Amino acid sequence: MNTIRRTMTVTLVATLALFTAGCGDDSKSDTSSAGGSSSTSSGSVSGTITVFAAASLTESFTDLGKKFEAANPGVKVTFSFGPSSGLAEQITQGAPADVFASASAKNMTQVTDAGDAADPKTFAKNVMEIAVPPTNPAKVTGVNDLAKSSVKVALCQSEVPCGAVAAQVFKNAGITVKPVTEEADVKAVLSKVTLGEVDAGMVYVTDVKSAGDKVAGVQIPDDVNASTSYPIATLKSSKNAAAAQAFMNFVLSPTGTSVLTAAGFQAP
Repeated sequence: MNTIRRTMTVTLVATLALFTAGCGDDSKSDTSSAGGSSSTSSGSVSGTITVFAAASLTESFTDLGKKFEAANPGVKVTFSFGPSSGLAEQITQGAPADVFASASAKNMTQVTDAGDAADPKTFAKNVMEIAVPPTNPAKVTGVNDLAKSSVKVALCQSEVPCGAVAAQVFKNAGITVKPVTEEADVKAVLSKVTLGEVDAGMVYVTDVKSAGDKVAGVQIPDDVNASTSYPIATLKSSKNAAAAQAFMNFVLSPTGTSVLTAAGFQAP
């Protein structure tokens, strides 16, 4: 009888030990599974997206792209920067892209009217500033100086947002400016100034800031200056709609706003 009792006790202890060990394994398995699920959830987007963005967004969007990739390790963002008018035309002609960020509501409308995007959101605003070489050889002190025949001025082409906004500034100031060169986008205008090929260029405040000590800025009074709004939208032809929407949301987020504000953009 004692032998039977001892055998039952040993069996019971062994069974309890196995049960306890099994519970421990289940607990570890659940924790691991939850962690994996959480990780998958936070990195729910993956693949590559192509963002068509206005040239004036080059520095800020490059920064945002890196931050977005860091927050979403499975995603790679590639950019195509250029004049909004040209990018809009490429999109309507079928160029593959996932997101469009324009420096003009007009160019975004061109894309939405063609049925290539819908429901754009405005995320920033920009105003003009005169960029001059650091030594300011032509002694430009205000927008009226750009009307002088002795001052070599670079402008964006009229169909490009920075060209259209500059034209509005000149209209507000009541002056006529005859440029020595008209460039494809605002970065090309800035380059003419940094290379010393012109005395002044009409660019955005953000471009003067991004150029650092390569140029000096001449501010334009608020009652003369003009602005442009920046809308963003995902494209209907996107092959990675989830990541495209996630990037757009990131631009519209507090992080996106912080990066854009630091670059000199204004709230819309």
